[in-house]
Amino acid sequence: MAQLSPTMEEGKLIEWKVAEGDAVAQGDVVAEIETDKANMDVEALGGGVLRKIVVQAGATVPVGALIGVIAAPDESIDALLAEAEAAGGAGPAEEPAGGPADGPAEVPAPAPAPASEPPPAPAPASVAPSHGLEDRVEEASQMRKAIARRLGQSIGPVPHFFLTTEVDMGRALELRADLNARFADGRIGVTDLLLKATAEALNRHAGVNASWEENAIRYHGAVHLGIAVALDEGLITPVLRDAGRKGLRQISAEARDLIARARARKLAPEEYQGGTFSVSNLGMFEIDQFTAIINPPEAGILAIGQTVEKPVVVAGEVVVRKRMRVTMSCDHRVIDGATGAAFLVTFKAMLENPLEMIL
Repeated sequence: MAQLSPTMEEGKLIEWKVAEGDAVAQGDVVAEIETDKANMDVEALGGGVLRKIVVQAGATVPVGALIGVIAAPDESIDALLAEAEAAGGAGPAEEPAGGPADGPAEVPAPAPAPASEPPPAPAPASVAPSHGLEDRVEEASQMRKAIARRLGQSIGPVPHFFLTTEVDMGRALELRADLNARFADGRIGVTDLLLKATAEALNRHAGVNASWEENAIRYHGAVHLGIAVALDEGLITPVLRDAGRKGLRQISAEARDLIARARARKLAPEEYQGGTFSVSNLGMFEIDQFTAIINPPEAGILAIGQTVEKPVVVAGEVVVRKRMRVTMSCDHRVIDGATGAAFLVTFKAMLENPLEMIL
């Protein structure tokens, strides 16, 4: 099992692309693996014959475990298989069809309980609650396991604090409509405006585009924006490289491509690593406001709510405006309250005076 991403600790073998006895050449795709970020092809490191499939499709094994053997047709592989079995690497392939790859394994029946006590439910069977529906337990995906590990590393060790502001989106939405009417080769989305405003604000506030490193702070020279993308099995954050140097239309095109390939789980490892700041937009789900957890080693993330029409006081009069709430999560080891607030002031000004973003 190859380590196909820096954070990968185990992989799930989705499918073998070749069968035992098939000839393979170096570089041939032999299997598809589910990692913590994407489904990826595994290529043969050398030529020969696939002599033995050690791990069957559906099994999850740690990085470094033996999953198959490619060797010459007359080469003995007995010693290699014996070594792998002794190390526990051949276990998943030898399990019956009803084993962990397909469902719960059988366990010994529990010892009889005293007559005065009801017998316990056998593990790991489901227990029917009072409403007659049974609980369902299924193995977490590699992505969900990685999310659990990463967020556990963030919310505990990283001292979060949160800043919220409200943005008048009227002029930004008018600009978006004008641009989309003028250019038919690619529509500008609200998220594109948010990414552009974030990149411009990070260009002007280097103290936010930074990371904590033990006893030092790294101030990143370029703005690499993470874009949170929700998938059925979890969350992935493709990275828009060097966003601080790109125009709105380029950001829009690249973000659209990254998001589409993220949803198809076709991103390369370098496309979801190395972010310096992230944006998470849940406005399309009619969420007004939320707080997001920082993705280490980044020091901040913006949580974007929906844009709604609401009454506000402008120049002493009550008027209806399109308003959007934004909450910034900050790593207090890197960003102080005043630093984060100054960033949000710039971010808000970019959206309320959007010509500054395209001039």
